[in-house]
Amino acid sequence: MKGRKECLGIWLGQSESAKYWLGVLNEFKNRGVNDVLIFAVDGLTGFPEAIRAVYPQAEIQRCLVHQVRNSLAQMAWKDRKEVASSLRSIYTTPTEEAGLMALAEFEETWGRKYPHVVLSWKCH
Repeated sequence: MKGRKECLGIWLGQSESAKYWLGVLNEFKNRGVNDVLIFAVDGLTGFPEAIRAVYPQAEIQRCLVHQVRNSLAQMAWKDRKEVASSLRSIYTTPTEEAGLMALAEFEETWGRKYPHVVLSWKCH
């Protein structure tokens, strides 16, 4: 809440999975990390559920870099530059209201062609 950051450790595993990260989160809890305000995650399947199992009150957000990267990966190359510019108009707005308006404009422009991308921005 005060903006303080701490490095709690470095973990290396054979593979990255929600089950692996659940173990890491439980280790945090066992070491005394009783509450986490916000998790910014990369979209790993099952990771939000693992977080909620250990820290049910935490807010879970999709990392903006991963959200944009995932959005652009799901479309034709010829559209990427224009879509990236449209997405930038969403995440650089100064207020939530302006962001929602920019998202509505994005949906109007790209929603028919990329409905799954619009949905991913509405859900995250």
